[in-house]
Amino acid sequence: MKKLTLLTTALSALALAAHADTINVVSWGGAYGKSQVEAYDKPFTAKTGIDVNMIDADNPATPLKAQVEAGNVTTDVADVEMSDALRYCDEGLIVPIDPATLPPAPDGTPAAKDFLPGALQDCAVASIVFSTVYGYDTTKFKDNPPTTIADFFDTKKFPGKRGLRKGAKVNLEMALEADGVPAADVYKVLGTPEGVDRAFKELDKIKKDVVWWEAGAQPPQLLADGEVAMTTAYNGRLFNAQVVDHKPFKIVWDGQAMEWDLFVIPKGAPHMKEALEYVKYATSTQALADQAKWIAYGPARKSSGPLVGKFMDGTTEMKPNMPTNPDNMKNAFVVDSGFWADHGTELEQRFNAWLASN
Repeated sequence: MKKLTLLTTALSALALAAHADTINVVSWGGAYGKSQVEAYDKPFTAKTGIDVNMIDADNPATPLKAQVEAGNVTTDVADVEMSDALRYCDEGLIVPIDPATLPPAPDGTPAAKDFLPGALQDCAVASIVFSTVYGYDTTKFKDNPPTTIADFFDTKKFPGKRGLRKGAKVNLEMALEADGVPAADVYKVLGTPEGVDRAFKELDKIKKDVVWWEAGAQPPQLLADGEVAMTTAYNGRLFNAQVVDHKPFKIVWDGQAMEWDLFVIPKGAPHMKEALEYVKYATSTQALADQAKWIAYGPARKSSGPLVGKFMDGTTEMKPNMPTNPDNMKNAFVVDSGFWADHGTELEQRFNAWLASN
């Protein structure tokens, strides 16, 4: 009996040790990272005993690729953009995730039917819909504020520096929209050499006035410091600057670029089992709805939508501030991740050459 008790105690200790592992989750930091800590990490740890170590990166896909190729993987879960998820899955850098292993909606609807179209990929599970929009400092444009994506590229009518993410993706699409291409036709035009030339010609208009940013936390800071009069930014970052930090910023939704952020697990993740448990928890109906209390990104599950209420301040309604709000989608486009998986390398090379030229 004593031996049985000792064996049971030992097995219990081993089970606790197995659940006491710390997993490394690489994400984007800032207000977005905080929303994940509050909505996913803390309750996940309380439920499972597994600690979550959040690691910030300008782009979590970059260290993931380097680790897998070096055979020295320390990341368990990474939050990446769709084009990276598709490419890395094709390259075998991330592992398949079976939708059947994900929790159903509260009413029993299987995950495969509950996630929004496109949210589930072979090796990735989407958590949120976010947008790249542009925002401006209202104190700089009191009488004649900008209202369209074309206004962002018009430095004569709306003088001042512009902030842009340092890369081709989204910038080329927005440039075409500013030049009069309807959102629905952006990729048809960008898929031609003439369309690419047209996009770079539009970017030429503001090149000398651009301050380039690389991390999501930078654009609101550029606006706050007065370094730019307008900047593209992730909508949730501008929302937090407005509502939490009470900055005099306004979002312009015209021409917004909608994208997914998705969870992936790298090949060779040191805690594969715990990583999958984290992904399952973080993309459950309630967890996704809870994240919307902290940042203005739309949840990837249909069942989460009705549960989205007010911001953490208890007064600000979140639905009007979501990219998916119908009023915000009148001239929106969804970033074509397949297009960028196919053409991203060549377009980024051209962008870098353009950037280096006078």
